[in-house]
Amino acid sequence: MSFVMSNGARLAYDEAGQAGQAGQAGREAGQTGQAGEADGFPTVVLTHGGLGDRRMWDHQFRALARRGRVVRYDMRGLGESEDAEGEFSRSEDLLGLLDALDIEQAVLVGNSIGGAYSIEAALSAPERVRGLVLICSGLTEYDWPEEMTAEIGHLVEEAVPAERMARYWQRTAEYVDPADVRAIAEVNVRYMVAGPKRGLDDLVPEVRELALEMCQGNFQREWSVPRYQERFQQPPIIDRLRELAMPTLIVNGRYDPSPIQEIADLLAVRIPRARRIDLDAGHLPSIERPEETTDALLEFVAGIS
Repeated sequence: MSFVMSNGARLAYDEAGQAGQAGQAGREAGQTGQAGEADGFPTVVLTHGGLGDRRMWDHQFRALARRGRVVRYDMRGLGESEDAEGEFSRSEDLLGLLDALDIEQAVLVGNSIGGAYSIEAALSAPERVRGLVLICSGLTEYDWPEEMTAEIGHLVEEAVPAERMARYWQRTAEYVDPADVRAIAEVNVRYMVAGPKRGLDDLVPEVRELALEMCQGNFQREWSVPRYQERFQQPPIIDRLRELAMPTLIVNGRYDPSPIQEIADLLAVRIPRARRIDLDAGHLPSIERPEETTDALLEFVAGIS
């Protein structure tokens, strides 16, 4: 693990692969510029979703490192990166990471809200993005159906009393109870990672425990720091999807909540060069179906080399 300053924040990241090693050597020697691609295989940058951290890419990271340069990082305020504070843009953090690591162009891979930030980065700097892989992607400033928010709200209220939850979200709680963190993590993993039509026991133990561990860490961190403000692109990216001219792979989880699968439908229709695959997984195919996710990713990236 290493750290890099991006957009004013200290981000934790891992870098591997033939070209990545060359790039690191160049930076240590004071050189600048893009490290060469290994056998034409583009650099890949992996952005996790809000339920996880960079560990969700373990399988894909190892496989991609055998082909070329790959970077995975923890978003600001999550994993081992610096706390989030003030107002900032996560897509600017992503582009700042590319700058700091001398990555001229990359294939951006994002899960969940990390997919939305990858889209924002691609719209801001299309010349920097060779391709997009959007895995169970969200969209920033998306209007979620009332049925979904009501269903999640009911599950959350069953897990933690509303008054206590309000104090956590408002950052006015004097003490964050680990039992509450665990309860909310279980709600999110059950509803999102397993999916509304499955339960926690439908996930194999190692997937369930990693998902719960990542999710608990994120909520514990979220509720323990002052509130911050994310800045999103305007106009909203849902209105600009047809501007994405780069090759795009959409990965949908068949057990994901239906509103998220509807986003996959929308992306497949509106992004001009998109193709879609469906996997028997919930919201985190990278850990639930690691081999299939990795194979699809390697095939896609090799195809645009």
